[in-house]
Amino acid sequence: MSFPTNVEMIDPILCVSDLMRSITYYTEVLGFEAADWNTGDFTSVALAGNGIYLAQNAQGQPGTWIWVGVGNVRAVYELYQPRGAIIRMPPTKYPWALELQVEDPDGNVLRFGSDPDA
Repeated sequence: MSFPTNVEMIDPILCVSDLMRSITYYTEVLGFEAADWNTGDFTSVALAGNGIYLAQNAQGQPGTWIWVGVGNVRAVYELYQPRGAIIRMPPTKYPWALELQVEDPDGNVLRFGSDPDA
């Protein structure tokens, strides 16, 4: 089956309990950019042009997992570790990727992955 139109983007929506705390964590610790709009309970943050919506106490459940493909997981770890990121799992080799798991204050998990080590 072919899809009948182009797909512009697929952006996850994360449920967070405190929108401002989440914006601060994503921007100051994880290096995302905050959107230039915020409704008070809904906004977006982006990393290299790829967005995640943040919804305060709405739209989903805390504890959602998101895959983020990157070129070098070890470089991401070296950036995040001294900044106080909540490292759930340091870079770990799997058959499918070298993976780093980072948690946000609401238990949502970002799984950063790059090609596995040789």
